[in-house]
Amino acid sequence: MEAVTIKDIARALNLSTSTVSRALRDSYEISPETKRLVMDYAERINYQPNPIALSLKENRSRVLGVIVPQIANNFFSQAINGIEAVAYERGYHVIIMQTHESLEREILTVQQAVARRVDGLLISISSQTTNVAHLQAIQQRNVPIVMFDRVSAEMDTPKIVADNFGGSFAATEHLIQTGRRRIAFVAIPPFMAITQDRLAGYQAALSQYGLPYDEDLVRFVGFGEHELAPIIDQLLDLPHPPDAFFMAFDRLALGCMTALRNRNVAIPEQVSLIGFTNISVADLLDPPMSTVVQPAQEIGHTAAERLIELIELKQKPSAPLPTRPNPVSIPNQLFIRESTRRGV
Repeated sequence: MEAVTIKDIARALNLSTSTVSRALRDSYEISPETKRLVMDYAERINYQPNPIALSLKENRSRVLGVIVPQIANNFFSQAINGIEAVAYERGYHVIIMQTHESLEREILTVQQAVARRVDGLLISISSQTTNVAHLQAIQQRNVPIVMFDRVSAEMDTPKIVADNFGGSFAATEHLIQTGRRRIAFVAIPPFMAITQDRLAGYQAALSQYGLPYDEDLVRFVGFGEHELAPIIDQLLDLPHPPDAFFMAFDRLALGCMTALRNRNVAIPEQVSLIGFTNISVADLLDPPMSTVVQPAQEIGHTAAERLIELIELKQKPSAPLPTRPNPVSIPNQLFIRESTRRGV
């Protein structure tokens, strides 16, 4: 069935299209009787406004573009839940795109989102994104952008992140307090802001407890499926191997657990294992895994609120921009489970 238009309603009620349009907008220019006539008929035929026509008329689409590296990642799926909850409450729709950790795909998805006339962008950059010229170009076109989780210092835009330094410090401190002294730190590429913050937290905890920083215990991996196991093997083959593994990125903890099992390394009897991860089954693993859990839904919620605030301020050019801490840092939670039980 073809969509009913304002012209169809006007023809059926023998009214002008302008009268019907004003009645649907609840204009003071239209009498209550005419409004009631139009609204009753529109409801009876299930009239739905054309969103494209509305966006052209209002110069806004009420659509938010959300760009993430991978929807299947537990952190990002939880963040999207937070974004969608706020968008729904505020009368916005969401389109979600993923870059699969590719800068080339990120550039294309940003272009596609803008071509679809989104009112603003929420983005967590890919692991390949060291140059944000494509985002700066969009910003210059007056498209509001809010970054979350993976952010760039080169962007002058709101940033909503977890307290990566604090979460990493707490995880490392916990391992030290349980008697571990050779703590391996494994993370994603070092140029990323989240990696730098987590490495700094790890180093700060070692320093506070008088332990040396050993570069042999620090490794970085890409996103290839088979990259992690050789690195775990290299660490275990050191003359003085680690007695704990701090896997400072979401997908690394499960891979490390598998690699340790393949080497018949007992957790936690021989080594402790802690992750920086939002996997929902951490407490169901064998052994249950200690984790730093990021407030993903709260990050998404806060990022969406901030973006909508910018979009609506854009509709009022005379309104002053609010001042807020930048970036907004939200605390993590440390869950201690069997995988970091005190060494025996």
